[in-house]
Amino acid sequence: MSAAPLHDTASSALPDGFVQRLRGIHLQMVEAVLGGDGLDRVARLAADAAGAPVAIVIPRLGAVAVGHANAAHPVPTEDEQGALRRYVADRVKDRPSPVPPGLVSEVPIASGDEVVGAVILLTGGTPGPEAGEYLHLAAVASLTEVAIEEAKEEVEQNLRGSFLEDLRSRPDLEPREIVRRAGRLGCDLSRGAVVLCAELTTDRPRHVVALIGGEYPGALAQHMDDRVYAILPATGGDDAPEATLERGRRLAERLRQHGTVGLSSFYADPAEFSRAVQEAELVLDVLRQSDAPIAQDIGTGTYRLLFRVLASHPEEVRSFYEDTVAPIVRYDDQYRTDLVGTLESYLEQNCNMNATAAAIYAHRHTVAYRLERVKELTQLDPMLSEDRERLGLGLKAYRIIAPRLPK
Repeated sequence: MSAAPLHDTASSALPDGFVQRLRGIHLQMVEAVLGGDGLDRVARLAADAAGAPVAIVIPRLGAVAVGHANAAHPVPTEDEQGALRRYVADRVKDRPSPVPPGLVSEVPIASGDEVVGAVILLTGGTPGPEAGEYLHLAAVASLTEVAIEEAKEEVEQNLRGSFLEDLRSRPDLEPREIVRRAGRLGCDLSRGAVVLCAELTTDRPRHVVALIGGEYPGALAQHMDDRVYAILPATGGDDAPEATLERGRRLAERLRQHGTVGLSSFYADPAEFSRAVQEAELVLDVLRQSDAPIAQDIGTGTYRLLFRVLASHPEEVRSFYEDTVAPIVRYDDQYRTDLVGTLESYLEQNCNMNATAAAIYAHRHTVAYRLERVKELTQLDPMLSEDRERLGLGLKAYRIIAPRLPK
């Protein structure tokens, strides 16, 4: 069922005085849009001219504007406005929808063949036969508002994309310039930030960007190069590093239904934000490509430290890897052994030989032999506390640089 169209006076001859009135109202509506008064003013002008309440509903803008011809006209409740919003959203998507109570007639807001909303005449007044003309004028003015808002959004997207791309590629950006540019986009980075990087499995990146903005007000998010990047400004007081990182983790967990998410550490200095971007990308790469079960450990202190070092001094992490577990990694690759897995299990089982044997389904003597091979190849003894610490850290270094190692 759909609302009946109003009488269309455009098809008949119009008196000169009426034409002048239409032009005057149209000019006022356009001035309201261009002057920033928005759809509320357009709805009021349409209601005054039509002699009955008028609602303008544009789902893509999240807008429901209602105008009244006089104070005696009933104001739609929130539930009634919600019903109008759902009705128009269905009509925009060409889905059948029951006509809400109080709807007299409607005029689509359309750009070519695309319908983006509706101007609706409501009960509560005494509209004349020419009321449809005023609804048509309101639809044209509303379409201008849509164009302006979409142009603003496109400009803002370009600014966000340019800013985030500069953070990725220009580590020489001045800290004050970073804070200034972010502030113009509504993001306060003066107290630090955490960076999020996500590779999506969904084909709705704009939905993910909107979700980030809804879950984390003040965040800057943008879809770039098949990934979504977001910079999450500091939150909280003296506990800002911990509070921001915890809030970022909750957001990352929410986004994991849409893809794989990497999260950086907290960086207080804007001069280091480019490293934060690199760190988030590194975490994402590791989570995507590593076959090791490290997803739950990726946020621990040791891993975080290694990621920070890798983002700023990758050669140091690579050198540490080469000085510790690289020989057993290469040995496993060459001879199809599992010295790395045995060593990891040995450390996870608190260096208990029997527990390690049970965990990897091997004989205790096999575990002992493999650990001896680890000692021979690395010159580090898994039985000695100091060497175990180096081996354990070497394994973590291996896990985070493994996706970047030559195959």
